[in-house]
Amino acid sequence: MKTYRGRRLPTGRVRVTVNRRGSEIEAMLAPRFELANHSPGGFEWGYLGSGPSQLALALLADALRDDARALALYQDFKRAFVALLDPSEAWTITDAAIVARCHEIEMERAG
Repeated sequence: MKTYRGRRLPTGRVRVTVNRRGSEIEAMLAPRFELANHSPGGFEWGYLGSGPSQLALALLADALRDDARALALYQDFKRAFVALLDPSEAWTITDAAIVARCHEIEMERAG
């Protein structure tokens, strides 16, 4: 299992990390600009915009390990999760929770 964490640094910049199962080391989450470059300035959350789009895409690409599926779902995931986060609070989500939310989005789309 992977755990993703986002927090705002005292400087106001944000830091998003991923901790892989069995590791005590947190790595920076790759923004995946090669898939779509919404926000060269980095990640954000708590609203609908370019920074949250980049975060949603990066989370899905890493958790799903399927770039095509991540590209198909990240805008809906942004609305369902990233935009709803409190911009002043730290947050945590697991890859299992991301996969489950993506499944829900796909089921909603299927009707």
